[in-house]
Amino acid sequence: MLLAEAGCLFLGFILCLSGGQGKPNSICALKGSSVNLPCSHQHPTARNSWYTGHWTVSKIMFSADETHVKYSMSAESNFTLTINNLTERDANFYCCIKTADTSKCQQSGIHLQVTELQVKVIPATQGQTVTLMCSSSCPLTEKPAAYIWYKNREFLYEDWSPWYQELLSSEEAVTYSCAVKGYEDLRAPEVSVDSITQTCFSVTYAKGRMCSSQQTSVDESCSITYPREIHVQRTPAEHKDHIRLTCNSSCFLTDPLISFVWYENRKPTLKEGKQIQVPRSQTDSLSCAVKGLEDVRSADVCVNGSCWSLNYVHSRICALEGSSVNISCKYSHPDYEQIQSKCWYKVKREAEQLTEDADHVEYDDSMKNQHILRLKKLKRDDSAEYRFTITAENEEVKQSDFPGVTLIVTELRVKMSPSAVVTEGQRVTLTCSTSCPLTDNTNYIWYLNSRPLTPRENQNKHLILDPVSREDAGSYSCAVKTNKDISSAPKTLTVQSITGTWTPAAAGVSAALLLLILLTVFCLIRKKRPCSNCSGNEIMENSTYESFSAPLPEEEPNYSEICLSKNKTETIYSTVQPFQPQEQDHHPYNVVDLRNKTAPKLNDQAVDT
Repeated sequence: MLLAEAGCLFLGFILCLSGGQGKPNSICALKGSSVNLPCSHQHPTARNSWYTGHWTVSKIMFSADETHVKYSMSAESNFTLTINNLTERDANFYCCIKTADTSKCQQSGIHLQVTELQVKVIPATQGQTVTLMCSSSCPLTEKPAAYIWYKNREFLYEDWSPWYQELLSSEEAVTYSCAVKGYEDLRAPEVSVDSITQTCFSVTYAKGRMCSSQQTSVDESCSITYPREIHVQRTPAEHKDHIRLTCNSSCFLTDPLISFVWYENRKPTLKEGKQIQVPRSQTDSLSCAVKGLEDVRSADVCVNGSCWSLNYVHSRICALEGSSVNISCKYSHPDYEQIQSKCWYKVKREAEQLTEDADHVEYDDSMKNQHILRLKKLKRDDSAEYRFTITAENEEVKQSDFPGVTLIVTELRVKMSPSAVVTEGQRVTLTCSTSCPLTDNTNYIWYLNSRPLTPRENQNKHLILDPVSREDAGSYSCAVKTNKDISSAPKTLTVQSITGTWTPAAAGVSAALLLLILLTVFCLIRKKRPCSNCSGNEIMENSTYESFSAPLPEEEPNYSEICLSKNKTETIYSTVQPFQPQEQDHHPYNVVDLRNKTAPKLNDQAVDT
């Protein structure tokens, strides 16, 4: 059972409201919190007073400062009684009546229950592992917004399910705790799983009600060794008309403080101890459990060989959204009883009888003394408790006071640690996360950009990228091999380099820019490269003097700079002024030999004009 050890379930978002299933009005609240109790009287007046008690009732007296109990008599509050900082002593019946009437108080009053959160450690059916549950002794009335889990006192995650997401192995140095969102200061005491074997597992509790039966104070820590399995053994008793029942376990328990509790027809009794004696004529089914670990309970046994009994094959099931699941129950009944009908109930706020529906609900009654409820195309709303009921001609077996099978429907989600944006070279862990632990032998498939990844040695529920590179960037999703068509929503991993962010889109842009830069450099080099195979005429046709100085008459000709450039079409000597002959002046011109700058010095020759 998830949030309650008895009574109606439930799961985070489900409330066990007052008056459910014929019970007295009840409210369950956390120790240390505050609670409002409305006056149930139809027409409350100033004559109404608040009374509390069980066998006898007494009028509540209010202190002047009203620091602990606040009682408002105004019409706006409808005579609501507010109790702050709840303690175990506040747990009782409360009634808003005109006179002190014990019977009226129990009939029309409110049963206030005060509880603490506790991390329950429950052995898993696969391997040497355990599962954790954020539990309370009664189902919380105020709907929890979410459950928060802590590891070594550090925030780990929050989710709607009170079931821890993964199966655990033993880790002495690691502690776990949980809280309800909005009440983070009211955390459950820390627990650590010290050891797990095939037959036993040991748990250390920092404090709390799990230690109360073994310690003088609930504030002390304690270590308890629990069995993984429990069964009832029948042996002859000293009296011939009685039989001895022994609650045996898979683990040899040496701690004398370990105690056992017994159940008749799946309801708790006052009988305690490892052994009990019952009459051979006993017609009720009996079972037992270790006190404090009632989730691990033996199968029902019949003393006289013929009685009503119900045993669920699995008490907790975690299933994927969109998949199908079988919930199975084995039963027996007296030979003289004829079964009229068999049905399943879905329990949330109230018990809802399930009718067969070809698309979603199917009954399988093909096996003797076994009935299977098959749920198809699971939705998150199917998360609930499921109970099997048999109706006989003269008797109906009801299971309203004991848990059935807890089903949690979860989706797949990809989580990235340390974050979805990382730097190249970091260690990145991708987790295919669920709201409850799937079986230990579940195999996972990982996809990158919708393509399956080649299986790695470290690839299963967790995919480790160490070190992560730019090629690892992309959109990741995961699925379970047995349900490949059910996959998680994709989540993008961004890998940053030293100069910036690397994503698949950035990779394409970078490649295009690199190609453009290479083409530009190539063109510039080609443009500036000299033509080594050109002839003189070709040089003349493709050259231009960009600077030319004519010598003065009395000086030797001096050509200070001749620049040859390619791919220009200007007329040669375009910067040289044309010669205008004059009658009185005669200037000789030297012959200009156009050669490379490394050519020998030009020779002077006279030119006849």
